[in-house]
Amino acid sequence: MPGVTVKDVNQQEFVRALSAFLKKSGKLKVPDWVDIVKLAKHKELAPSDENWFYTRAASTVRHLYLRGGAGVGSMTKIYGGRQRNGVCPAHFSVGSKNVARKVLQALELLKMVEKNPNGGRRLTAQGTRDLDRIAGQVKSFSLPHQHHCPRAVLFLITLLDRKPTYSLT
Repeated sequence: MPGVTVKDVNQQEFVRALSAFLKKSGKLKVPDWVDIVKLAKHKELAPSDENWFYTRAASTVRHLYLRGGAGVGSMTKIYGGRQRNGVCPAHFSVGSKNVARKVLQALELLKMVEKNPNGGRRLTAQGTRDLDRIAGQVKSFSLPHQHHCPRAVLFLITLLDRKPTYSLT
């Protein structure tokens, strides 16, 4: 759909569709340690989703679309959470810097993200174009009266499984 941006679609549907596209394309380099790592020091367990790296990459790209210039430190704050200290008061704890760094490096290899001269990372023109295309596909499959339509996401995923209309390169 012309004129549709990432801001116009439901963020959950967009992240699911983008992560499915990144997984289907097979171009995102996933590290070997993704099945044994915790995402933050305040977490007890590793993530239960096998494809968490694709979801984190999609979420990171979406965040860079909305707010460019975010770096590794910003991503650790975004994906941080509450650290429970037993009987002591809880405090904020940042997410893993290694995970944030590896996600940004993997997105740089796809030419979706580049280093910002003012610090942090920003989307490339190609990355912005790709995200707007996927947002247009998500918007076209969503019903106008339903904002949270999981069937539209599933339909988009099956469509991407059949025949991708474009690639990230």
